[in-house]
Amino acid sequence: MIPDSKIETWLREDVGHHDVTNQVPGRTTGRLVAKEAGVVAGLDAARAVFEYLGVEVVDSTAAGDRIDAGDTVLEVEGSAREVLRGERVAVNIAGHASGVATKTRRAVDAAREIDRWETSGDASGETASRESDDVRVAGTRKTTPGLRGVEKRAVVAGGGDTHRLDLSHMVMVKDNHVAEMGLEPAVEHFRERASFATKVEVEVETVEQAPRAAEAGADIVLLDNMDPETTAEAVDLLRTAADDLGREVLAEASGGITVETVPDYAATGVDVISMGSLTHSAPTLDLSFRTG
Repeated sequence: MIPDSKIETWLREDVGHHDVTNQVPGRTTGRLVAKEAGVVAGLDAARAVFEYLGVEVVDSTAAGDRIDAGDTVLEVEGSAREVLRGERVAVNIAGHASGVATKTRRAVDAAREIDRWETSGDASGETASRESDDVRVAGTRKTTPGLRGVEKRAVVAGGGDTHRLDLSHMVMVKDNHVAEMGLEPAVEHFRERASFATKVEVEVETVEQAPRAAEAGADIVLLDNMDPETTAEAVDLLRTAADDLGREVLAEASGGITVETVPDYAATGVDVISMGSLTHSAPTLDLSFRTG
């Protein structure tokens, strides 16, 4: 649900105080058309813009649908003045969100390129394997101020996971906390202050810190800025520690991961691959608005 106040802010920013170019009489129809292939998102926000202006949305593609160049993703009908007034805001929001969804889908598809990964098992030499489609590709909080909701929904439309929506959704013990307090004291400090329902994630920068974080009480261990080989080593130690503790501890890889390197990280056995670039560096999907 997009608040009316946000839509009004978007429109005021675009229209200004004395625009005459939208002073067109009569009624018209409009179509939002894809100029390139991708995954569509942000149409809930585009729809909200037009409906706020009293323009009827007569048809719309579903978020997450794959689209080709030439496809119509949204159709509207109403006052020509209001259709033109909402055009640019709708195109900008939907194009940006669709770019995020398209990049997310590329990353998710890349993770699926790894059929299975295997980790060394117990002394019997047995191995454990798991389908790579269990690996989640997640966004981060590196979002555009004022557009987090739009961008996070776009990540979901692309098949990704939203990760934290804000700071309160999970306790994240980061490198600065560890530097100030030490790893174990930092985890204990925040666990004592968090709700029983709040998960605790600990960011580590070395292989040796991964099992320590699990033993300190982490629910999730974030392996930060490690190459795939180092990540795989850390995951092995983390799995052993989790087995000894008798509980599940998730492994997350993050830091400088690109769509091209996603398969390498998916093969390490991590549960989550988080990528800030899904939101802060996704190119806009080229959309065009046509009337009449």
